[in-house]
Amino acid sequence: MRGGRARSGRLLASALLLVAAPVSASDPPVVVSAAIDDVAVTVYRAPDRASGGIDPDWPEGFAFIAETRTVRLPAGTAALRFEGVAEGLLPETAVVAGLPGGVIEKNRDARLLSPAGLVDAYLKRSVTLERTDPATGKVRRQDAILQAGPNGGVILRTAEGYEALGCAGLPERMRYGGVPKDLSAKPTLSVLVASDAARTVTVQLLYLAEGFDWAANYVAERAADSPTLAMTGWITVANGGVTSFSNAQLNVIAGRLEKQEAAGAPESEVEPLRLSCWPMDNTSTHPLWTLPPVVPVRGSQYGLASEITVTARRRAEPMMDVPLAVTAISTAALAEQEDLGDLKFYRIPFRTDVAAKQQKQVALLARDRVTYEQLYSARVSDRARGEFRPAGVVMRLWNRKNDGLGLALPAGEVALFENADGRRLLVGEAFSPDRAVDERIDFDLGVSTGVQYRAVERPRPEKTWGDWEVIITNDRGADAEVELLIPFALDPEPADMERRGDDRVWRLRVPANGRLVHAFREKRAADE
Repeated sequence: MRGGRARSGRLLASALLLVAAPVSASDPPVVVSAAIDDVAVTVYRAPDRASGGIDPDWPEGFAFIAETRTVRLPAGTAALRFEGVAEGLLPETAVVAGLPGGVIEKNRDARLLSPAGLVDAYLKRSVTLERTDPATGKVRRQDAILQAGPNGGVILRTAEGYEALGCAGLPERMRYGGVPKDLSAKPTLSVLVASDAARTVTVQLLYLAEGFDWAANYVAERAADSPTLAMTGWITVANGGVTSFSNAQLNVIAGRLEKQEAAGAPESEVEPLRLSCWPMDNTSTHPLWTLPPVVPVRGSQYGLASEITVTARRRAEPMMDVPLAVTAISTAALAEQEDLGDLKFYRIPFRTDVAAKQQKQVALLARDRVTYEQLYSARVSDRARGEFRPAGVVMRLWNRKNDGLGLALPAGEVALFENADGRRLLVGEAFSPDRAVDERIDFDLGVSTGVQYRAVERPRPEKTWGDWEVIITNDRGADAEVELLIPFALDPEPADMERRGDDRVWRLRVPANGRLVHAFREKRAADE
C-alpha cells in the first residue's frame, strides 16, 4: 500500500510538472504589428457584374492593398503578426518587403475574437459561471464545464447538473481563464521571419483582398432651353469587411481585368451568440395569460422594424419647393484619370477613410453643357407585325470634347431628371457599359406612348424577296427622329445606310402630329 501511494505520488508530481512546464518555451517570440503608418487601397470592380448594384452583403470585387508598417524585430527567428489586415485577405498573394532575412512561412489567422468564438474555443473546458441575486445584489460563483454551443444555445454542466445559459431567470455571465492564442481580435496575417540582429525596420505588406467593389453612378439634368445636360459622375466604393483603413490613398481601376478563380479568403465571420431557452410548463398552467393588444402607431407608414429611413427636418412648405439639383463639385475634388495599359486608373486626389462595412462616394466628373439628341427606336421583327407598338426612347450622347465630354467613362447607372413647372422630376434610368473617347453613348430610357409603329409584311409568291411596310405615328408636338432597325438584308441595299452589328439602321423623321409610311424589300436566299 505504501509503495502504491509512493508510485501514485510520483505520477502526480510528474503530471504536475508536465502541466507546469512551459510547453511554448521552444516557440519563437511573437512580435505584434498593430499600427499602419501608411496605406493605399486600389479597388477593382467585380469581374462578373455586368450591370446592377454592388452586393451589400459581401461585395464581389477585390482590392490591392499596400501597407507600410514599422516593426521592432528581435535577433533570431520570430513570429511577426500583422494585425488589422483586410478580412478578405488572400494569403497566397501576400508579399512582405523590407525584412532583413525574408519570410520563412505565412499563416492567415481566420478565427476572430467574439462571444460565439470564445464559446467555441472553450468547449469541454472550465469556465466560471456568475449569477447575481437582483434582490440582494449578492454574486454567486460556481465552476462549470462548457458542454455545447454556440449554435442553438449554450449548455453548461455544473455540480448541480446540466443547464442552459441565460435560462435561470437571474442576471448571469461566464468568465474565461484567458483568450485562446488562436483567436484574434482583428484579421491577422502571421509570418515567420529571421533577423541576424535586433533592429527596427520599415516593411511593406502587399496583398489582394476580396470583399471590395466599386461602381460608377451618373446624374444628368436636362436643360429647359437647349438640348444639353448638366452631368455629374460619382465613384461608389464599398468595403464589406470588418477592417477600416484610415487616411488611405484610394484608387479604382476600370476595365475588364482577367482574373483566375481562387479558393477565396478563409472564413472569418463573427457570428453573434444566440441563447435559447426551453419552456418549463405549458399553456394550461396559466389559463389567464393573454397576448397583449396590438397598438397601432399613429401616422406610421412602415410595417417592418428592420427598415431604416433617413429623413430631413420637417418643413412647413411642401417638399417639392426644394428642387433636386445636380450637385456642384469642385474640380480639385475630381478623380484623376491615368492609363494603365488597356485599363483606366482613377486616383482620388485627397486622402480618405475606407471604413468597414461602408459605402462611400467620391466625385468622378462634372460637366454643365453636354449636348445630346433624343431619338426613338423601332425594330422590325415578327413580334412587331400587325399591331402598333410603342417605340423605344433613346438619349444619345457622343463622348467627344466638342460635345462636352471627351473622357473615358466607366460603366454605370445614369439617372435622368427634367424640369417640369419648376420642379425637377426623374424621367428615366439606364445603364451604360464602359465608353472610350469618341464613342457613341446610348441611354435606353423606356418606351414612348406618343411615338408608335407597326410593321406589315405583304405576302408575295416569289421566294427570293418580300415586301415590308412600316407605319410610324407621332402625336407629339415636335418632329420625331426615329431609327428603324432592320435585322435582314435589303434589295437594293442603300449605300448610305448605317450597319450596327447585324442590324441595318434607317434614320427617318416623322412630322409632329403626323405619320410616316416607309416601304422596303427584304432580300432572301433562294431556298427559303
